[in-house]
Amino acid sequence: MKRRDFIKAGAAAGAASLISQSASATKLINIFPDDKISPVVIASANGIEAVKKAYEIIATGNDALDGVIAGVNLVEDDPNDHSVGLGGLPNEDGVVELDSCCMHGPTHNAGAVAAIRNIRNPSKVARLVMERTDHVLIVGKGALRFARRHGFEEENLLTDETRKIWLHWKENISDKDDWFPPEEKEHNHSVLMNERLTGTINCNALDLKGNLSGVTTTSGLSYKIPGRVGDSPIIGAGLYVDNEIGACGSTGRGEENLKNLSSFMVVEFMRMGQSPEEACLSMCKRIVEHARARFLKDKNGNPNFNVKFYAINKMGEFGSAAIKGPFKYSVCDLEGARHKEGAFLMKNES
Repeated sequence: MKRRDFIKAGAAAGAASLISQSASATKLINIFPDDKISPVVIASANGIEAVKKAYEIIATGNDALDGVIAGVNLVEDDPNDHSVGLGGLPNEDGVVELDSCCMHGPTHNAGAVAAIRNIRNPSKVARLVMERTDHVLIVGKGALRFARRHGFEEENLLTDETRKIWLHWKENISDKDDWFPPEEKEHNHSVLMNERLTGTINCNALDLKGNLSGVTTTSGLSYKIPGRVGDSPIIGAGLYVDNEIGACGSTGRGEENLKNLSSFMVVEFMRMGQSPEEACLSMCKRIVEHARARFLKDKNGNPNFNVKFYAINKMGEFGSAAIKGPFKYSVCDLEGARHKEGAFLMKNES
């Protein structure tokens, strides 16, 4: 696919698609003329409700950025998703620190916050950084002050459930400290307690005007060193948008995306003519090639971590790939909101 093929003309369709309320994939009625642009939203697997919400907003003529931020807000507000916002797993001190960035295709502008505490919707604050300041990234106490000045209220983001999960981790990381686990486990959170969660939500979209935007938001690596910042709030690493080419975001081990400027490179691979899925796979291969440190490899010499990418191009083609699979991602277009299988380099043995 040549770069010129990405450029689409035509005015935006003014009418919305009607969305049914079926329990399975949401089926949409196609009322877009063939020469008009049909909106598309892609997200990580935990974003199925997010892509539905974003599509509803975009299909009525709103900007792609309006849609994707409203979509991820649903996940940030969900205390049962322990990788984002309220109920996110905390750092090693038991404090929830959040990161987010957004990028607006038409203006090529971006905003981000990192290590922000007590604000459940960092994606909204990131947008304000983009729209109301001359900065791209504000961090820590400065980000919190900025949010408060714009009317955001502070709250404790550590829920009862995530506090118990954190305490279990704290009590079991060493048998030589003074923290004792209870004799009987109150809850079975074995997966979250024994693994370091790296989950995030990325959401990217193409709107009726043919414009692209994206957002990534996370509570970061669980039990991290306080102040640790991964790829999610870093433009080019956890998210990148070029309105003439495409958009890409990522979830997984943020350190590897930081080292490789991965999301930027996926968009560049699309500029070179690769499809979204091919571009995501190319980036996965590059990360594997660059992961040379021994602590990044398992006993067989394969990566002991995972990274996933979610990409969409100017034509509305989308795709996703990971180093390890199988895995699923979320998408919503004229076929409805659904999970799809992503491509991957190697099978996850765990």
